[in-house]
Amino acid sequence: MSDWVERQLERRGIDDPRVLAAMRRVPRERFVPEDERRHAYDDSALALGHGQTISQPYIVALICQGLRLAGDELVLDVGTGSGYQAAVLAELAREVVSVERIPELAAQAHADLVAAGYGDRVDVRVGDGWAGVPERAPFDAIAVAAAAPEPPPALLRQLAEGGRLVLPLGSPHDQWLVSVEPRGGATRLRTLSPVRFVPLVR
Repeated sequence: MSDWVERQLERRGIDDPRVLAAMRRVPRERFVPEDERRHAYDDSALALGHGQTISQPYIVALICQGLRLAGDELVLDVGTGSGYQAAVLAELAREVVSVERIPELAAQAHADLVAAGYGDRVDVRVGDGWAGVPERAPFDAIAVAAAAPEPPPALLRQLAEGGRLVLPLGSPHDQWLVSVEPRGGATRLRTLSPVRFVPLVR
């Protein structure tokens, strides 16, 4: 496990030193179901229950690198799932607001985040990811861990000027992780990688 960051991340193009350091610091096994912990650092997604998954480490790192965080941002994490991505984001930003539609997953993620020492930096909410969390907006960056056919308009409205949204776009069988950067009435779309995520349910 000692070289998993080099093997899975650095060799595949993750080169942001802050992201690499955050991935080393967050104990992924704390966010994986007990019967899957022996696979916590495998290069694969793992089942969480409720039809959801915890993304493979490379994809979490790629999303975080795509956000290009400096450390003082307020970040929205859509699709809390296990809470692992929220924990990594908390290492990279000032505060994270994380929204999950399944109450049982939100409760478990909150408990695991508190146990891992992130309780004061991650605000876990139960809600509709398509709607975001307007009462905490604007967000400097938004990470979405479920696929949508287009960037949800509510999330674009909640993005601060100069902010960045990273999410998987496409159909269930053809998805790309993209960085969306609205700038002065225009939108820059940058493709990061082909991916496979569960759908973002309204």
